[in-house]
Amino acid sequence: MASATSSTVDAQPGDTDIHLPDTARDLVKILVTGPFGVGKTTLIGSVSEIRPLHTEERLTEASAPVDDLAGVRDKSTTTVAIDFGRISLPGGIVLYLFGTPGQERFRPLWDDIAYGALGALVLVDARRIDASFDVLGLVEETGLPYAVAFNTFPDAPRHHTAEQLRAALDLEPTTPMVTCDAREADSSIDSLLALVQHLIDHRPAEHR
Repeated sequence: MASATSSTVDAQPGDTDIHLPDTARDLVKILVTGPFGVGKTTLIGSVSEIRPLHTEERLTEASAPVDDLAGVRDKSTTTVAIDFGRISLPGGIVLYLFGTPGQERFRPLWDDIAYGALGALVLVDARRIDASFDVLGLVEETGLPYAVAFNTFPDAPRHHTAEQLRAALDLEPTTPMVTCDAREADSSIDSLLALVQHLIDHRPAEHR
C-alpha cells in the first residue's frame, strides 16, 4: 500500500502543525458514517495527520430510552455533532473526513454534514448487521457513491462469506466491500483508498 502521509517530513497522525501539502491538488470531502458504536471516531483518529476534532460526550441515563446499547454495552461516550480529520494521499489527493453521529436522534444533522461530500465510507459491525440498514438507506437517499468496511471487532463472527455479507446488506455488485481494523492506520487507509478508487472509476472520463 502506498504511503499516505503529508509532505511534511516525519509527519505523524495527530500532529497539530501540519500545513496543507504543497502537492495538494484535489481536496475531497468524505463522510465516515455508520451506526452507533461502530468505530467512526476511532478510524478518523487513527489516520488523521492533524489532531482530529471530536465532539464526544458521555452517555447518560437520559439517553437510555433512545440509544440502543445492544452489542455496545461497554461504550460510555457518543459523538453529538461531528468528528473531523484530514489525510493526504498519493497523487495530490487530500481527504477531509467528516464523521457522522450514529443515532437516529441526530438525523437533522445529516443533510448539513453530507452537503458537498463526494462519497461515503460506511462502517459495519458484523455482530449487528441490521444496525447498518438505516445508515445505508440515508447514504443511498443522498445519491452518494459509497464503500462498505466491516470493522473487525475481536468477537465478530468469522464464518460468513463475502457473498453472504454482501447479500445481507443488499449491496450492488459494484459497491466496494472490505474489512478493516479501525484502530490501525494502514488498515483504515486501505478502506479509504478503496472508496477513492471507486469514486475515480465512476467519475465521467473527462473529469478523471
